[in-house]
Amino acid sequence: MSLLVSPLHSFAEHLGLSPESEWLAQALTHSSYAAEHDCVSNERLEFLGDAVVDLAVADLIFTAYPALNEGSGSLVRSRVVNESALAGAARHLELAKYVRVGRGEVKSRGLERASLLADAFEAVVAAVFLERGYESAKRFVADQLGAVVAEAALAPDDVDPKTRLRQWCESSGLGTPVYEVHAEGPAHATTFRATVAIGGEVRGAGHGSSKKIAETQAARDAWEVRDDA
Repeated sequence: MSLLVSPLHSFAEHLGLSPESEWLAQALTHSSYAAEHDCVSNERLEFLGDAVVDLAVADLIFTAYPALNEGSGSLVRSRVVNESALAGAARHLELAKYVRVGRGEVKSRGLERASLLADAFEAVVAAVFLERGYESAKRFVADQLGAVVAEAALAPDDVDPKTRLRQWCESSGLGTPVYEVHAEGPAHATTFRATVAIGGEVRGAGHGSSKKIAETQAARDAWEVRDDA
């Protein structure tokens, strides 16, 4: 009997996969669910999907935006192949409806976490790749991330604060920024506090509802005082 149930059929068809696809069933199985039900999680598919997404986005940039050079293309790719953008694609697909998680993740509202959604998106891409091949996976990635690529390509140098700070530090001979993040509060309302050190000295701090937000704020804080570094 397939692990998929009838509500998933339309989603499977949207992906061009059979409703009986075992790869899709695995892609939608979080490790917390797998541990409780003694089945295979999507972790290995995440690993494969990460590489497929990276290649597909690079392929799209190379093909559709020939005016971008290597540096600009890399900047565009970094703004697309990241947790935030992939989680956005997962939300657009309403993946949270289909991903199976364990009881603990349900209680902690894990299906709202960007990291879980981004990983699930990568696993789904891997399922498409394994069932239908690279060209189908590339089309799927282009459909889901093409608009993000197009937006990033309009201003490739408008990078996120963490990337901007890292590039400045490295070009200034200051090494790579080092982030430290601490979580506070209960699992359902965790706050993350981050600091970023440059050359061993803390230069910025930030906080937010996710590690990414906290680190981004810390990087922005450090950027604003960079002339004093």
